[in-house]
Amino acid sequence: MLVTGHSGFKGSWLSLWLHALGAKVTGFALPPPTRPSLFEAARIGELIDHVEGDVRDAAAVRKVVEDARPEVIFHLAAQPLVRLSYEEPVETYATNVMGTVHVLEAARTVPGVAAVVCVTSDKCYENREWIWPYRENDPMGGHDPYSSSKGCAELVVAAYRRSFFQGAGPAVASVRAGNVIGGGDWAADRLLPDLVRAFEAGAAPLIRSPEAVRPWQHVLEALGGYLLIADRLLGGEAQFADAWNFGPADDDARPVSWIVDRMRAAWGDGAGGPLADTGPRPHEAGLLRLDCSKARAALGWRPALTLEGAIDWIVTWHKAIGAGGDARAVTLSQIADYAAVSRLFEARAAAA
Repeated sequence: MLVTGHSGFKGSWLSLWLHALGAKVTGFALPPPTRPSLFEAARIGELIDHVEGDVRDAAAVRKVVEDARPEVIFHLAAQPLVRLSYEEPVETYATNVMGTVHVLEAARTVPGVAAVVCVTSDKCYENREWIWPYRENDPMGGHDPYSSSKGCAELVVAAYRRSFFQGAGPAVASVRAGNVIGGGDWAADRLLPDLVRAFEAGAAPLIRSPEAVRPWQHVLEALGGYLLIADRLLGGEAQFADAWNFGPADDDARPVSWIVDRMRAAWGDGAGGPLADTGPRPHEAGLLRLDCSKARAALGWRPALTLEGAIDWIVTWHKAIGAGGDARAVTLSQIADYAAVSRLFEARAAAA
């Protein structure tokens, strides 16, 4: 297995899960984007073949694919932040669009790759701020450079699939998750990490856009969907080489203010009340939901955790680490617990 972006938040969780499943994993990424990071805290570099590199470098991408000879590529490497994309639009497009081109081109030209799962975002859709959830065949778009770049990446995946991978070469799918949350995320300008930092410091968190609604979900919900898609592609089921939404139940698309209140209640003592961030704010979507009926019907996939449960898991993770717990052991324990409650591959068999 090759995981691009393995040093990031989602990539670290995925790399640990794949290793726990017995996979031989090669990771290709820049150094961890935050300090602290889950990658370093859980010592993931001890468990996998860790290769530092940039997906904007086509030659480096091709070399890691040639050296690793992966059967499956999970492409997660990205510039993942909306606000940063306003500051660094060229880097955002170069990473998210041309990085995807470089991965698919390596998969196309290096023998042995059987499947590619390209991770984009729920923000790839042309957001009309309507109440209806977005389906996989809705138009791509994006107001800000990040969202636009993810819509562009989806168009790249679709073009490569139609141009080069019809009946030959690897099977290629794209996956679009909601706002993933989980322990070990220390990114800037993300709600849950901002809350954790404030609560640990005994400070009042600054909150932007309290009424904005997002499809929140634990990171393991999304990763479980990605693994199911890879499993189907490896099984030669060509109909799964397509675009897929993996989001929460409809009633778990909640406003920011609800998340803040629930996190404060779960954290307990030391969780300060929020303060409004009155600083300048670039445009971000106000309302976003995903329609996941396709994944439910075709894969038997469905969320295993409520949003309340996901928040409890995040608080448990960070409090365990704050008390001196081992990040790898705590993360693997939550992966094992999730695998037990989700019964993902039992659902796969039932849907077959």
